[in-house]
Amino acid sequence: MVDIMGHLAFGLLFAIPAWFRWRKRVSASFVSLTAVFALVPDIDIWLATWFPWEVHHHGVTHTIVFVVAASLVVGVVTAAAFTNVLDDWFGRDRFDSRDVFGFVTVATALGGVSHVFADTLSAPDISTPIEPFWPFITEPFPVDVIYYDDPSGTWVFSP
Repeated sequence: MVDIMGHLAFGLLFAIPAWFRWRKRVSASFVSLTAVFALVPDIDIWLATWFPWEVHHHGVTHTIVFVVAASLVVGVVTAAAFTNVLDDWFGRDRFDSRDVFGFVTVATALGGVSHVFADTLSAPDISTPIEPFWPFITEPFPVDVIYYDDPSGTWVFSP
């Protein structure tokens, strides 16, 4: 379930309200950004190959703190560098830098939270425990509703 397709499915599921909020191009941008950022917490898999003594899967990148911090950074950088480009591309919908910051920050945070939520539902006993509320709560928070890599779970939660 929580392979790449499972995380994309959860990102899309979390982004469904965007289709009711904006016009096509803006909604598609929000949904795409959410789906792509739903994969970001698994960057710890790559980081663990470079820093095996510091980074492990389901570690700091699978926390709400990381998701919020990364989303804020992406929002600030995007607002600073791409506001004019996005404003032109979105057409009738006017976007200033504050709008771009909010739009990108919420979309990326939603994607990251969807990933953490999916892993919380499916982090089995054979996997490293997930602590999504670290550093505030340092105990693992498994729900274990769906077994890891269960294709039926991906199918059920796909929009």
